[in-house]
Amino acid sequence: MSVALTVDVAAPAADALCGTLLLIGAEAGLLARVRRLQTRHAGLLLLQAADGIEGVRLAQAERPELVLLDMGLPDISGLDVMRRLNGEIDRRGLRVSILTTEPGSMETVRAMSLGAFEYWVKPLASAVFEAGLRRALGGQRADPAHTLQRRR
Repeated sequence: MSVALTVDVAAPAADALCGTLLLIGAEAGLLARVRRLQTRHAGLLLLQAADGIEGVRLAQAERPELVLLDMGLPDISGLDVMRRLNGEIDRRGLRVSILTTEPGSMETVRAMSLGAFEYWVKPLASAVFEAGLRRALGGQRADPAHTLQRRR
């Protein structure tokens, strides 16, 4: 089941979040948080996929600017989703931020190597969440605190 929600109000403020955000496998609490953000940011469109296969389909069909990917999905692994979205990441610069409870795990390392923009540790603090959305949707560089920096 996919859900698209948007809030139609006056022109967005300069600091408003704008863009399409796809949540794949996200928990109800995160979904509620995004819906609350939509009341303050008219340009934020939310798409939701309950599982990985539907998420890949929506990402390819709807072309969101950002995907929030929960690594614990009911059907396929988060890594499989990353592999299937790799072309979207390469071709059009899709940003995928992964949601994990294990930031140092091999799964996180692999997801980052497959092109994830950032990883966010659950449960997400509101400030971390909103700052991450601003970076990803605003075209900013990833925060080194949410990436795996390689030393050369």
